[in-house]
Amino acid sequence: KEVKERFSRWFNKRRGRKGTLWMDRYKSVMVEGKGEPLHTMAAYIDLNPVRAGLVEDPKDYRWCGYAEAVSGSRRAQRGLSKVTAKPVDGWEQAGGAEAYRCLLFSSGVEIKDAQNENVVRQGVTAEEARQVLKDKGKLSSAEMVRLRVRYFSDGLVLGSKEFVENVFTENRDKFSPKRRDGARKVSESESPLYSLRRLRLRALN
Repeated sequence: KEVKERFSRWFNKRRGRKGTLWMDRYKSVMVEGKGEPLHTMAAYIDLNPVRAGLVEDPKDYRWCGYAEAVSGSRRAQRGLSKVTAKPVDGWEQAGGAEAYRCLLFSSGVEIKDAQNENVVRQGVTAEEARQVLKDKGKLSSAEMVRLRVRYFSDGLVLGSKEFVENVFTENRDKFSPKRRDGARKVSESESPLYSLRRLRLRALN
């Protein structure tokens, strides 16, 4: 405790500030849980690592909510589905993933000075935003390759829907009687890839 207090006094004197060391670090804001206020705040939070220059795409920053949702976190997916006014479990089936990605890139375009030469607020480039909107927010096969996909090592079986279903049928006795089918779509991919297990995607560090 004494070390913390002494460091706080030294830091405050050096920086011309007062109070506890973390006094101004965290703030709380009450946000209306629907519509434009919710869109704006969610996008602002998930675009923080882009504005800070840590990544060019928020999906590559593993500690933000969007990256969590892309990696397969059901909790994050449900929360961001609400942001886009999709059903609570509509991240994949109802287009919540694509809608939120479009929201992020349309909200996070970098800002340049009057001469259009220097960036005054970092963000995604206009070209990147246009491409994401053109793709309707769908992650490409190339972007999927940049993800560390557990399906490739833990999925048991990986292939077309027909292939996975055939393997499931041939080994039906090894699975629960409650399970109706075998193929599980590899989430976030536009490629027709299926796995025998539903696993999480993990973004690269």
